[in-house]
Amino acid sequence: MRVVVQRVKSASVTVDGAVVGEIGQGLLLLVGIKNDDDERAVDYVADKIYGLRIFEDESGKMNHSVADVGGAILSVSQFTLYGDVSKGRRPNFMEAARPEKAEPLYERFNERLREKGLHVETGVFGAMMDVALVNDGPVTIIVESKP
Repeated sequence: MRVVVQRVKSASVTVDGAVVGEIGQGLLLLVGIKNDDDERAVDYVADKIYGLRIFEDESGKMNHSVADVGGAILSVSQFTLYGDVSKGRRPNFMEAARPEKAEPLYERFNERLREKGLHVETGVFGAMMDVALVNDGPVTIIVESKP
């Protein structure tokens, strides 16, 4: 599992001209599920992101988590995170999980974050989405499950 974590002042996702998910301060998560991912990988990454200290304290040091600052999550599924361009110029997505496997794991990931008390908004799995954000920093981190 691979998640691009962006600290944001605000973010939204739109499908067919309608906003389907929107947050203020928090984290925009671009979520990729790999062929061999399982529930343990999802739980590991959710736990890591929940505790990720990338918000500044009163001294300007990154010491606070999204929960500490009362932030929210906007989670957007993105199989293209597993696009391989090592050969040729067009990416192949052989490592990305098929939708029938990826969607339940993506839903579990979001539910795991909700269980921890976070407000989680989402895009629409498999849809063409327009994602807008105001990056805070910018701060962008990649979190991956253990091999």
